[in-house]
Amino acid sequence: MEIATSMSPDAGEQRPGADVSCSDRMIPFLSARRLTGTPSAMAAATLSYDASPDDLWVGTEVLRTYADDGARGAMTDLATFIGRCPTVASTGQGGRQRFAVAPGPRLGDDSIHVKCSATYGADTLECDSVLVRIGTTLVVVQEQGNKPGDDTFLFQIAEAALRRYQTTGS
Repeated sequence: MEIATSMSPDAGEQRPGADVSCSDRMIPFLSARRLTGTPSAMAAATLSYDASPDDLWVGTEVLRTYADDGARGAMTDLATFIGRCPTVASTGQGGRQRFAVAPGPRLGDDSIHVKCSATYGADTLECDSVLVRIGTTLVVVQEQGNKPGDDTFLFQIAEAALRRYQTTGS
């Protein structure tokens, strides 16, 4: 497993209002790469695992801590965004991205599995996420364009990240 740190900004108080269009700019919100609310602290790591010579799993883990009920609000807003925009056409690339809240492991105080697929011609990649809320903190584990049909590493890493957070607080 290789780990590299990176940080990306969240959306602040941008809410999933009726005036938000289902365009390319929504993809970071729908895929949980950006969330609503303003965390008081964030940390991120990029993870990769060589499962076999022909198979590489790549993902990210992000911890977001909120001073208030922002973790719960971010999860609620994400589900609302997905309900409003389950499919987004990728302009300029001729592809489609699909998003859904799907069954997944029940972890922490609350959890959500975001099913994401990107189709370009005959090629389809998944970009699933698992968000786990523990009090005012979100542990988010995301796949980065992996082969469809296997969430094994995603769920295993989400469970390990939750155990580590519960044990160490980081």
